[in-house]
Amino acid sequence: MKHTKANSRLLCESSRRGLTRADVVITSVVVVVLVCLSVCILSPVLRNVAMMKARLRCSTNLAEIGKAMLSYASDYDGVLPVAGGPGTVWGPGLEDWRADSREEVFGFDSNGTGGAATVSSSLYLLVRYAGLSPELFICSRDKGTTRFQAEKYGLDTEKLAALWDFGPDPACHCSYAYHMPYSQFHLTTSTGPDVAVAADRNPWMDGPQCRAAGFSRFKPDLTPFNATTEEARLGNSLVHESDGQNVLFLDSHVEFARRAFCGLEDDNVYTSWDSKDKARGVPPKPYQSQPASARDSLLLNDPPLKR
Repeated sequence: MKHTKANSRLLCESSRRGLTRADVVITSVVVVVLVCLSVCILSPVLRNVAMMKARLRCSTNLAEIGKAMLSYASDYDGVLPVAGGPGTVWGPGLEDWRADSREEVFGFDSNGTGGAATVSSSLYLLVRYAGLSPELFICSRDKGTTRFQAEKYGLDTEKLAALWDFGPDPACHCSYAYHMPYSQFHLTTSTGPDVAVAADRNPWMDGPQCRAAGFSRFKPDLTPFNATTEEARLGNSLVHESDGQNVLFLDSHVEFARRAFCGLEDDNVYTSWDSKDKARGVPPKPYQSQPASARDSLLLNDPPLKR
């Protein structure tokens, strides 16, 4: 009985004393370790979730753009959006993206032909005539691009349908590359369902916050190149950290392609064909490049005018 009372007193005294300093230190270390482990485990997971959400939003944007393109084409004899007129070429900007007349906008000659237009001005026709929001032309992973807002340029939002491009430096307000519209091979609805129409920014073109990637190290991981996975990834858009790119095809479906050579017969959607291959091809040159044929997808975007 005495032994039991003595033990009870010792337990009570221990309870009153609480944790020792050593106990507190050990407990704190354990908590810190657990927190660090949780961060290490959860950070990659949360990052992957954020990336997947961004890809999905980007894919949704392109799907909406694709639907609007087909609707637009139905009103223009099957021709997908092409800004300008006969003889218009790809140039670094419009004469005046806010002008009222097409002559002023594109700088036509006296015959109403020629002049220059941007790649993005062809896409902007979907804002002007199809009522798409400029927000749909932005991928959240494309660093340096922001939604085009007319009010930032002293214009009312209601003026969107009267404009001709995404501002004076459209590359900062448009994330997507589009099949070269100023060519004898501009797209029509009869071109073929597997031809790529649009995709994330071309890796061989400058972006608002990044330089064009180097082409020499890129090689496809298929015959006859037989390159490594890393060498093949060097041909992907930089927007999604070279993991791949969202690609819109003429049949209006969108897929996240792990390789850029995802078009017809391993056609590389970011390069033009040369006499040797389609999977690697020839890297684009601003204001010069053209598709090699009607079956050659060549997706281009405007380089930024200001850096």
